[in-house]
Amino acid sequence: MEQIQDFFTDLGPIGSSILAFIGGLLLLIVGYFVARLVASLVRNLLKRTNLDNRAAKWLEGEDGIRPFSIEDVVAKVVFWLIFLFFIVGFLQQINLPGVAAPLQSLLNRITTEYLPRLGSAALLLLAAGVIAYILRTIVRRGAAMLNADSWFSKHAALEEGERVSVSESLATAVYWFVFLLFLPAILNALGVQAIAEPIQAVFAQFFGYIPNIFGAAITLLIGWFVARVVRQIVSNLLAALGSDSFGERLGLSGERTLSKMVGTVLYTFILLFTIISALDTLNIDAISQPATMMLTTIIDALPSIFGAALVLVISFYIGRMIANLIVDLLRGVGFDGIPAKLGLSWSGTRQPTDLIGTLIIIGVMLFASLSAAELLGSAFLSDILATFIGFGGQLVLAVIIFAMGLYLANLVRNLILGAGGAQANFTATMARVAILILTTAMALRQLGIANDIVNMAFGILLGALGVAAALAFGLGSREVAGREVERLVANLRGENNENS
Repeated sequence: MEQIQDFFTDLGPIGSSILAFIGGLLLLIVGYFVARLVASLVRNLLKRTNLDNRAAKWLEGEDGIRPFSIEDVVAKVVFWLIFLFFIVGFLQQINLPGVAAPLQSLLNRITTEYLPRLGSAALLLLAAGVIAYILRTIVRRGAAMLNADSWFSKHAALEEGERVSVSESLATAVYWFVFLLFLPAILNALGVQAIAEPIQAVFAQFFGYIPNIFGAAITLLIGWFVARVVRQIVSNLLAALGSDSFGERLGLSGERTLSKMVGTVLYTFILLFTIISALDTLNIDAISQPATMMLTTIIDALPSIFGAALVLVISFYIGRMIANLIVDLLRGVGFDGIPAKLGLSWSGTRQPTDLIGTLIIIGVMLFASLSAAELLGSAFLSDILATFIGFGGQLVLAVIIFAMGLYLANLVRNLILGAGGAQANFTATMARVAILILTTAMALRQLGIANDIVNMAFGILLGALGVAAALAFGLGSREVAGREVERLVANLRGENNENS
């Protein structure tokens, strides 16, 4: 060994350079194998853990394909980082400080600045993962103990048989919320203040609203509990007082009892006031003011809505009672026989008195609807109902006029047929048609349907009847008139002969 060293010493500076190069090359070879060994150890360690798999899931596309392997990337980074130290040593060994200095500066920054930051961020990320895992487990088990999924599936399902998994959703939300809370600290540890500061400002504003959100949640919870208790107490009290039997006479039976309906109405009122109070507690003007105004408008309209509904309900039962009385009265006086007297055949399953009763209920409900619309302050609906009621009155009068005309037409026809005569049948038919035409015109005028057209058609019809009568009279009396004229001419000639 000493002989080899003496040999390179005898070569002078060239020998020293060759010896330094050989030493640097050996260092580089050793560094290469050391870097590969450490990188392989890191890669195998990552394969035995799930950390890399969880991180890789964040990078998966919609098709589930990962763009690269986390283990390979980390192993390559570790390899080049270690090998870079040996490269710097090699450059210093062969006396190339100009090339080694920039790499040495980079390594110094990596070891003194970047690695501590990455280490701090990694520790914070690990702490966030541990805390998130613990909290997710607590929330998941707590929700399972409270049977939250069963309760929400029963009371908050949008479709029949739908299963609502609240526990898993809430646990996942808590898990990622913990990571979100650690995000500003991780970014600060990495030295990325430009991104961390806006996120910190958002978090500061969010945490400033947490007391308001908590207060609103407590308000909603208390209001909901009070509403349920009041509904239960009122429903049971009314049921004990016998209100359900009264409701059965009003047509409320089964699950829709009167006591439950009143309890549900009170439950809704309390919840509405609770929601308004919760929105005020939030103190978010962009949300609370419009929502509060909307709910206030609804609550202000509730007395009118309740009054309108009460008017409709009371009017319906009053109308049904009046209709039953009038139907019984009409049946007593034989109103069901009127169609036969008018010459009409009635083959319906319902009698005419039943139809009259239905029309009476409809009329009463129309007037009640008009009053309800006025209570609601709807001028548009009031005008429509008033117009419809007016037209309904005109229609009733028109039907009465036509019925009277039909009765008179049949009466006149029967009188003419009873009097007898050669043209009794023709005369009776013409009289009946004339009366029906007259009453039809009067009924149409009562409805206000094309008054000018009705007047014109009626005038043309009467004129046609007059002309037809004149022609019939003239053509039928032509021979008689001729004989009378001849007799008159003969008499005039006889008088002239006597005078001459």
